[in-house]
Amino acid sequence: MAGHVSIAVFDECPGEQGAFDELSRTTRGTLLGRAVAAGGTLLAGGIAIGGLPGLAAAAPSPAQDAAILNVVLQLEELEAAFFTEAERRARLTPALRRFARVVGAHERAHVAFLRNALGSKARKRSTFDFGQATRERRAFAAAAVLIEDTVVAAYNGQAANLTKRTLAAAASIVSVEARHAGWIRAIVGLDPAPDPTDVPMSATEVARTVRKTGFVRR
Repeated sequence: MAGHVSIAVFDECPGEQGAFDELSRTTRGTLLGRAVAAGGTLLAGGIAIGGLPGLAAAAPSPAQDAAILNVVLQLEELEAAFFTEAERRARLTPALRRFARVVGAHERAHVAFLRNALGSKARKRSTFDFGQATRERRAFAAAAVLIEDTVVAAYNGQAANLTKRTLAAAASIVSVEARHAGWIRAIVGLDPAPDPTDVPMSATEVARTVRKTGFVRR
């Protein structure tokens, strides 16, 4: 099938610690190119983040809050669907299964929170196709690392564009997402905190990263 993204992953075992150490030194951008295949391929797809690149030039406002929250809502729905499906379908190690169960519950709570906050302004629900990433253990692990790192960077990238009230709510979520990112990295043998500071991602960068996974169908 055309448009597949192939990403290499490593087994979760001490014998490949050197490979994990090398992978941990890569940036989030190169992780996409190094991190989900070995178990399969992912269909090409898209993500709808319309109009957000220009947000940084606008002053925070309720309307802008709604636009940004709809972006992170789609990311949270992607996470919720991914971990819920993987827990049901993938043959995971005990550590990965516990991670999927706990984090899946958190992401479903985040989705409910954001949809309640947005009310009638909430975007339509997306549909997803995770391919081998919710079936095969190594593909799941690599995709989980990529997703969690991307979500944290996405929240950080839009923090300055939110009103104070909405920023406080977003901060209560991103701190948990950061714990998720550190947890999955520790499980697979990557450095949970490789850098002293995090590099935020713009909306355009987030859209490009998610688009390349092919997870979002509509």
